[in-house]
Amino acid sequence: MTASPGVSTHLHHVGFVVASIEASVEGFAQALGLPWQIRIFDDPVQRVRVTFLGGPGAPRFELVEPNGADSPVKSFLSHGGGLYHVCYEVDDIDTQLRAQRAAGSIIVRQPVPAVAFDGRRIGWFYTRSRLLVEYLERS
Repeated sequence: MTASPGVSTHLHHVGFVVASIEASVEGFAQALGLPWQIRIFDDPVQRVRVTFLGGPGAPRFELVEPNGADSPVKSFLSHGGGLYHVCYEVDDIDTQLRAQRAAGSIIVRQPVPAVAFDGRRIGWFYTRSRLLVEYLERS
């Protein structure tokens, strides 16, 4: 991942696609030894439902469930689901995405507000090695 000079980034969460949050969350919480935040977010812009495991101050684990036939994770789930993306929190999402484009990454989605993050913007890109990365704009 390319960071612009002087820009702070840190791992915020790792996303995992599942068929059902309700059917999966207990097993993930137990296996990872992480508390479940017991809140499920319905994001109509992303067309997914998400929930988080883990606590403040440490990287979290996100479960992502498709919400509808046109969900962008539906195809990924049809191939078994699993590890989907990593998310970094950044100071300036627009600058970071420009740096990624200049480094040869493919921008998948320009920044949009995210329900799960109180309207903070998220943006997506694929690295040259085909890793899907999400940027979350720091509040």
